[in-house]
Amino acid sequence: MTIHEFVKEKRKLVRLTQPELAQKAGVGPRFVRELEQGKATLRLDKVNLVLKLFGYELGAIPSVRNIQIEDLR
Repeated sequence: MTIHEFVKEKRKLVRLTQPELAQKAGVGPRFVRELEQGKATLRLDKVNLVLKLFGYELGAIPSVRNIQIEDLR
């Protein structure tokens, strides 16, 4: 599940409109709309404001392939 699918699903689960979610998170309605549409470039701090309402935050997770430090050199 992508981040935009996750946010949209959680928002609908708690029966909030996009403007209501935006107001509760302290972001603009346009930001929520773009987040739910999967815009490729968004401010991570604002994404975290939205996710915080649902008890989540962005973080680094291991990729499918573990990259070795030597691979980066």
